[in-house]
Parts: sequence; structure tokens; C-alpha cells
Amino acid sequence: MDVTEVKVKLVDIKSERLKAFCTITFDGEFVVRDIKVIEGASGPFVAMPSRKLAAKCPKCGAKNHLRAKFCNECGSKLSEGRIPKDNSGRAKLHADIAHPINAECRQRIQKAVLDAYHTEQEKAKSPGYVPPKMDDGT
Repeated sequence: MDVTEVKVKLVDIKSERLKAFCTITFDGEFVVRDIKVIEGASGPFVAMPSRKLAAKCPKCGAKNHLRAKFCNECGSKLSEGRIPKDNSGRAKLHADIAHPINAECRQRIQKAVLDAYHTEQEKAKSPGYVPPKMDDGT
């Protein structure tokens, strides 16, 4: 599977680690949106799209964000023990929507996205720069 297009929308908030949102197209047929470029300790990296995990209230069954202390529906106190942990013991609050299966695929995606990100950064320095239109209305 080949990366046939990468669209980059730069985020210009100085205090944020989030640097861009990207849309990537594979083989001109399959699109993945909401890939993020994040500034890490050793430079930018690519984060795959994810969703917030939720857990049901044991009293009323309503879904609540894992960090919630009380149910949004019935107001019952929620237990701390419902938050799943990853292999290193950290709270797992998000789940990937789409992600590469192996390291080679991850490297191909990361290279394509970061190359497009750096190109877009250079374009943004020129006078009259107009950010690209993304397919999702942004």
C-alpha cells in the first residue's frame, strides 16, 4: 500500500505540543483523517487518530469519560478502579481508531507525514500563504 497524498493543516498555538492535523490517502482509494503531528522531546512525531474511552455507570448504565468522578446522567460517584492501565501502569484513556500493524508501515507513514509537514512549514513562511483545504471542512 502506497501513500499517494498527505494534506497538512498547521496549528499555530505556541504553547501547544500539537503542531498539525493531517489527512493521508493510500493508493488513491483509502483516507485516514485526524493524524496528528506532535512535538516530542526528540522532535516531531506522528500520532494516529484515537477516541476517548468511556465506561458505563454501574447504577444507570450511562457512558462516562474515564476521568469523570461522578456520572453525567445520575450523579453517582464512580469508582477509580474502572480505568484500564497500559503495560507500564499508566491510565489508558484513548484507543486508536486506525494504526499500522508493523514497524515498517509506521515508518513509511511517519516519513510521508513528516516530509509533508516540513514542506507545509516552508510554504507557510512565504507571503500570501493560504492553508490547504482539508476534506473534513477545516
